[in-house]
Amino acid sequence: MSKISTFKDEAEAYAQIQEAGYHVYTSDYPALKNDFHWHDFDALIYITKGELTVTEQTSGESIICGPGTKLIAGAGVVHREESSGYSAIFGLSVAPQSLTQPVEKPPPYSH
Repeated sequence: MSKISTFKDEAEAYAQIQEAGYHVYTSDYPALKNDFHWHDFDALIYITKGELTVTEQTSGESIICGPGTKLIAGAGVVHREESSGYSAIFGLSVAPQSLTQPVEKPPPYSH
């Protein structure tokens, strides 16, 4: 499962992303509930508004993330997300314009 911690403010989030050498991407997401998928990049995710629930497929473990939550998400982890809407600052290990499509890759198998 993703590693979880906290951050105090947006300035700290931006500083940590820069220190990691990652690319900044910010977004506001409407309500969502997606299928299990994975990504081919690492990400630092800083929740700034709303709430996001992330469920890891293998363990079935869910993490509920609200404002001030930092997730460290590794590439290849099969998971799904559910939210009534949230905003986040992302640190991506690859430049946003070079993300391979689809960004949400289907799992190689299902349980």
